[in-house]
Amino acid sequence: MAVINQLVANHAQSEIRFWSDRGYRKQAASLIKEADTSVHVSAIFAGKLRRYHGSTLVQKLIDVPTNLHNIFDIFLVILGFLQSFVKLIIWRPDVIFLKGGFVCLPVGYAAFLLRIPFVIHDSDAHAGLANRLVSPLATYIATGMPLEYYSYPKQKSSYVGIPVKSSLRPLSKAEADKIKSHLGFETDKPMLVVTGGGLGAKRINDALVAIAPELIKHTSIVHLSGARQYDELKDKVPKTSSYKLISFVSDNFADLVGAADVVISRAGASTLAELAAVGANVILVPNPQLVGGHQIKNAKVYTGKGAVEVADETKFTSNPRLLLEQILDLLEHDEKRNSLGRSLRHFTRLNAADDVAKLIMKAAGDGS
Repeated sequence: MAVINQLVANHAQSEIRFWSDRGYRKQAASLIKEADTSVHVSAIFAGKLRRYHGSTLVQKLIDVPTNLHNIFDIFLVILGFLQSFVKLIIWRPDVIFLKGGFVCLPVGYAAFLLRIPFVIHDSDAHAGLANRLVSPLATYIATGMPLEYYSYPKQKSSYVGIPVKSSLRPLSKAEADKIKSHLGFETDKPMLVVTGGGLGAKRINDALVAIAPELIKHTSIVHLSGARQYDELKDKVPKTSSYKLISFVSDNFADLVGAADVVISRAGASTLAELAAVGANVILVPNPQLVGGHQIKNAKVYTGKGAVEVADETKFTSNPRLLLEQILDLLEHDEKRNSLGRSLRHFTRLNAADDVAKLIMKAAGDGS
């Protein structure tokens, strides 16, 4: 979104299309409709290689369901490549921006064969497999973390940070109170926002529901459950005006986390960048199963600067009170929270969207 808006600001006549994998198309379309220009959204076939972090070679070999999924997804990648190839012939863009993730693999290879330049951006401290595979073919590479975290060719790589919308900024107390009031919350009561990403995070959701009866005594709660588990959870959460269960938000996420006294979130790099931009007070719950442990590595970068706290889901899954105690401790210590927010804010790179937009236009032959 931030890059799209910056491209439009720099080049008003740009024609932009957004391609998503099929599983995230609905959420993507909801987000992209808020862009500063009309953007057509479509989905392509894509497959991923499932390699769960921490699994031994033997565990991977005997994990029959995962291996069958991987074999099936090979055909999805081939189908996605053919689909991308045809779509790029029909609508031949001047340049392509690949934001990372398995959906970018078939697009990148199709673009290379058609000699369409492309720019990739890697947000995480651990380079993703798709980006590593297409990076030798990329015109330029932009990174969300300093180049020392990557093995990309330095001559075409740039550390730009992670683009976020320019509207993301710290809120004043008056602005935060207004948002709380709009939600129907008491302004003198802390507010907790919990998010597991667009599709949700089951372990976080389940733990929060387990501690909700006690937690609601201390704080108002906005629980962004994700689409997958919303129907299951809506009959389990406390029936009170101080608990808001929401499936997905597309246009006011910044307001919610900016007004929150504490935010619980996964450690995805783009979400971290948004949280940094508003100076949020964050408890991160890295997904320990993701390949390469990239969320764990992201969290280490931020904890190393005293910018976030980390909760271990492998522990609070069996004992949700551990998460409760960590939340209450942070709610009770104002200076501790404020210190986290100030340190997290230092990770914001205000020109990231503009820097990426310039790389894109340079690759297209329309930049300096």
